[in-house]
Amino acid sequence: MDTAPSVTAAGGKPLRVWPGVICIALLFFSRFAVKALIPGFEGFKLAIFGAFVCAVLLVVWWLFFSRARWLDRIGGIVLIATALGSAWFLKHESMGPAWLIAYDAPFLLLAFVGAAYAARNLGVSQRRLIIAGATLVSSLGWTLFRTDGIDGDHNATFAWRWSATTEQRLVVKPPAPPLEPAKATPEPVVAEVAAAKPEVVPAVKPEWPGFRGPNRDSVVPGVAIGTTWSQSPPVEVWRKPVGPGWSSFAVQGRLIYTQEQRGEEELVTAYKASSGDLVWRHSDPVRFFESNAGAGPRATPTLANGRVYTLGATGILNVLDAATGKRVWSRKTTDDTKRRIPDWGFSASPIVTRDLVIIYAGRLAAYEAATGNLKWTGESAGGSYSSPHLATIGGSEQLLIVTPQGAAGVDPATGKAIWSHAWPGLPIVQPTLLPGGGILISATQAEGTRLINPVRGPNGWTVDSRWTSLALKPYFNDTVVHKGHAYGFDARILTCIDLNDGKRVWKGGRYGNGQMLLLPDQDLLLILSEEGELALVQASPSAFTELGKVAALEGKTWNHPVIASGLLLIRNAQEMAAFRLPARER
Repeated sequence: MDTAPSVTAAGGKPLRVWPGVICIALLFFSRFAVKALIPGFEGFKLAIFGAFVCAVLLVVWWLFFSRARWLDRIGGIVLIATALGSAWFLKHESMGPAWLIAYDAPFLLLAFVGAAYAARNLGVSQRRLIIAGATLVSSLGWTLFRTDGIDGDHNATFAWRWSATTEQRLVVKPPAPPLEPAKATPEPVVAEVAAAKPEVVPAVKPEWPGFRGPNRDSVVPGVAIGTTWSQSPPVEVWRKPVGPGWSSFAVQGRLIYTQEQRGEEELVTAYKASSGDLVWRHSDPVRFFESNAGAGPRATPTLANGRVYTLGATGILNVLDAATGKRVWSRKTTDDTKRRIPDWGFSASPIVTRDLVIIYAGRLAAYEAATGNLKWTGESAGGSYSSPHLATIGGSEQLLIVTPQGAAGVDPATGKAIWSHAWPGLPIVQPTLLPGGGILISATQAEGTRLINPVRGPNGWTVDSRWTSLALKPYFNDTVVHKGHAYGFDARILTCIDLNDGKRVWKGGRYGNGQMLLLPDQDLLLILSEEGELALVQASPSAFTELGKVAALEGKTWNHPVIASGLLLIRNAQEMAAFRLPARER
């Protein structure tokens, strides 16, 4: 691989390129092959770390072992820095730091080494021109693209910079409502597409009051469906475009509620369950976007007492009339919690109890449900993407919350901690309550799942850690429990573990970073995969058994599915749909 003797570098010796070729080969193996072999965030971290080490070795090779002239050695490093800096300055707004590190830099270094190898037999001036041209074209070529975000395994999707996004094709932007300085947020925009009659939202307990159902556990009792999907698959009732966001649905009566982004407006929307037609919408002139997950709100609306409670990605807490969308009150929670917007936006869904609406925005905050007056704030804990979870433990009603410090039980009336368990991390998934006592929690994907058991004794509360299992390592995919076993995602693969000891029973079925519902009456898991497929799997420890699978949505799907009003309701960042599940076979 050395140059011909007639073309020399410093000191008359030929340019040495073979170490650079080996380093770039190792860099691409680490960046892409390691990532494919080890799924999830841990694989991504290992891939980036390995690629970084190889990049450092490339710099060492070029500076000290390439035999290039010293002017070329220093100039090459300046060239690489200039190319990266120019690409960052000219990039599309959707490109974040992860793109520069994970995509631009590796391909730039490949172009640099490839050009050095190709030009090894050329003169110094020609070699400089080819290396500079290839490096700049490789890096600046990325400015022709935008990213449509990443999937759960941190693989990015790219599109031409000038092509319209699904959101841009959807938006017909109305005039922005005027801001009123005396109010925390602007007046809502209400667009009545269908007459909102009082009986549309009956004064009864909501069928699906919010995130993951009545108990925030994704369990749907009392539902029986047909399982022979090859002969009788789910039937599509309607399909509609929707603005980006990772909210799920809340359902009451004839209406379904969600949150979405449309241009510069963050919306709370109500649709007819029967047709998907818009009934009303409330808008705030704010936009949240981050390059990995994209635009839009993350939390799911909560229904209680004829009202809709929503937390937007930038921290706006809205309380709306469920029938009309008229605003009752609103708060800018960042002013109350004194916390900045986290990297992925505020994601915790509100919870309503004891005439309080409680949210997590860097810390817990409780407001009087009737007036919006701030009742209490909890200790500042930092970014958590897990929602407050109401539970009764040891005869005491409490809020479960998982924060970067660990898990805790909090008195919903005062915000005071009842007990706590230290397990530092970056929590995303919900705590899972076990019927016989105990709570499953997860701090980070790398740490797996832990079973803790808070117990109130004569001397106060104690928290035992019964086991920690690496057999179930969820990322942002929630777990369900059924008959002594937990079913969840170990990275992208569905897994069953025994709750007695946390040991794996079986592992099978690749559904990406999907979400699921448990139909306990039939021992079934209804899974909505990251690719938008619906799958039916037996909730049985005997073996992994998939009963059926059908395509349902186009595009990346992280939103939780819902069964309510006789329909399966699903959505992602670009479309929503309702399916009628087949009747149970007799």
